[in-house]
Amino acid sequence: MPPTSSRPAEPPSPTPPAVRTVLVTGAAKRLGREIALALAAGGWQVAVHYRGSEAEALQTVADCDALTRAGGLFSGLSHAGFHADLADEPSTRALLPRVVARFGRVDAVVNSASTFENDSAESFGFEAMERHWRANTGAPVLLAQALHAHLAGRSDPAAAQGAVVNLLDQKLWNLNPDFFSYTLSKAALEAAGTMLALALAPLVRVVGVAPGLTLTSHLLDDAAFDARHRLAPLGRSSTAADVAATVKFALENRSLTGTTLVVDGGQHLMKFDRDFSLM
Repeated sequence: MPPTSSRPAEPPSPTPPAVRTVLVTGAAKRLGREIALALAAGGWQVAVHYRGSEAEALQTVADCDALTRAGGLFSGLSHAGFHADLADEPSTRALLPRVVARFGRVDAVVNSASTFENDSAESFGFEAMERHWRANTGAPVLLAQALHAHLAGRSDPAAAQGAVVNLLDQKLWNLNPDFFSYTLSKAALEAAGTMLALALAPLVRVVGVAPGLTLTSHLLDDAAFDARHRLAPLGRSSTAADVAATVKFALENRSLTGTTLVVDGGQHLMKFDRDFSLM
């Protein structure tokens, strides 16, 4: 009988997880970029969508590549940029098939790109409404439709399930009359999320993520932003990292669909007569 060894068995080599590809719209800058980076760090292969910010999009791709290399286990993944005008229907319809052609598959879409222009009930008109609805409502619906068609066409669709995460806004639970067309477009997207969750199940889950005041803009200086950011029951609103982590959670939790996660430190529980940027 051969001698036994007291040497412990070697642990099995880790098996790389299946490649998961996500299209993140508006990922060149700001919140979309932070979401793309968080997903790349978490092992997702990211298609970085942009419209006019090519240099920033290429930087996001390079930074996603760096995070993937640093992750080690996910070193076989790659990332790429994709231009499309989401206000244009043919350009929007062509976007997801282009990502499929590049990567072979798409598993999820994060609709982060958004048109955000101020108008009011007094200045409202069809042109402003259509501009917001095309990019903020119509494009996410078309991309969800395209993801569902792609998943249904896979060789084993029963084993495939995808997810769509739509970026909304805590304003929908704390309405004020500022940014009238923008708010209407996001309200329509929230309703569309519920309908799509029903229509596209079981192949596609649809989840909303509604941030509070997260990043400053040209409308707020740093001091004003900090003051408004603290106007929440928790003493702070959402950060970009908070929102990105919630998007990743929504993509990976297979029990979530037809609901919205409000990530705002409780700001939606308070009543504000004006938008944060105009207070």
